[in-house]
Amino acid sequence: MKGQLSVSQYRAIDLSLFAVMLMLFETVTVTAATRWFPGEAYTVSVVGAVTAIVLMRWGAWGALHAVLGGLVYCLVSRAAVWQYAVYMGGNLFGLGALLLFRVKGRETVRGDALLSMAFGGLTLLLMQAGRALISLLFGAGAAAIGFFTTDVVSLLFTLVVVWIARRLDGVFEDQRHYLLRVQEEREKEKGGFR
Repeated sequence: MKGQLSVSQYRAIDLSLFAVMLMLFETVTVTAATRWFPGEAYTVSVVGAVTAIVLMRWGAWGALHAVLGGLVYCLVSRAAVWQYAVYMGGNLFGLGALLLFRVKGRETVRGDALLSMAFGGLTLLLMQAGRALISLLFGAGAAAIGFFTTDVVSLLFTLVVVWIARRLDGVFEDQRHYLLRVQEEREKEKGGFR
């Protein structure tokens, strides 16, 4: 039909919108942490939450958002060159949460509140573990534990955002499944008016 988007066009638009949201919100939170409240012992990041949602929606395409989140953090905080590898590479460890889909099934994870929040939490915890491991390679030593201790609020934030997202129709859902579901609903509505 004329005027309809292909799945790849829809995916490109969707991924772009989530990327813009991630860049805007991460810029604000990093600016707040590094310039407005530099003495605070914790940070808040949207990268875990956005990446978890994109992983649910499009699978491994969430790697783009994981890397982008690390890039934005480093650019805004004026990080050293080695920190780009820590944040961008470390965030990719979050893709390990996709294994939960293989074990439980994507729809099971989406449909269960605790599993959904566990998926979001696992995504962020794996990102933190990845950052810690890569920072150890650069000689961070015991300071690598800081990736977990300073980011506790981000974990809580990720859990809440995923919990809210799963309650919104189509937000925390495989988008191919969502598009098929919406198409079926439209066809049922058309059939009911004949």
